[in-house]
Amino acid sequence: MEDTYKKAGESVIRISQLMLPSNANFGGKIHGGYILSLMDQIAFAVASKFSGNYCVTASVGKVDFLKPIEVGELVTLIASVNYVGNSSMEVGIRVESMNIQSGETKHCNSSYFTMIAKNAEGKSVRVPRLILESEKEIFRFYKSVIKIEIEKERERATLDLEFDSQEQQEYIKQHYDVKINL
Repeated sequence: MEDTYKKAGESVIRISQLMLPSNANFGGKIHGGYILSLMDQIAFAVASKFSGNYCVTASVGKVDFLKPIEVGELVTLIASVNYVGNSSMEVGIRVESMNIQSGETKHCNSSYFTMIAKNAEGKSVRVPRLILESEKEIFRFYKSVIKIEIEKERERATLDLEFDSQEQQEYIKQHYDVKINL
C-alpha cells in the first residue's frame, strides 16, 4: 500500500465561542478545565479531519495559562497537525481571547495534544504523511521531533533511577525545605 500525503495546512481548524457566566470558576474567570475541554474537542476534530479516522487523545503536553479569560470575551482556538508518526499526530493548539467591545486580543495559552487514529475495530491505523510547505511548518515539525527525543531521554533517565531511600532522603533534605517523618 502506498502512503498518502496531505498538506499540514489542510488540517487547520479554527473555532470561536463566546464565554458565558456558566463557564466561569469561583474567581469569576473562565474555568481552565472548560478551556481544556474545548482544546480536546478541537484536537479531535483536527486529527480526525487529517487522518480520515476516529481519533483518541493519547497525551496532552504542558499547558500554561498565560492570561485569564473573562466572561463576555470571544475565545478562538486555532489548531493544526504539526507532526505525524505512524498512527499518531501532534496537534498544536493556540488559544486567544478577544474583548469584543475594545477588539483587544490576547494569547491565553498553547498546548500540544497527541492523538491516535483508530479504525472501526479500535486498532491503531497509519495516518497520512505530511507535506510541509512553509518555514513555520518545518519549524513546528522539527520542534515536535525535538520534544519527542527529550521525552524519550526523560523516560530513560527515570527508568535508570535506583531505589535508594537513604540517598533520596539526603538529597531532598539538602535541596528542599521539607520535613521527612517516616
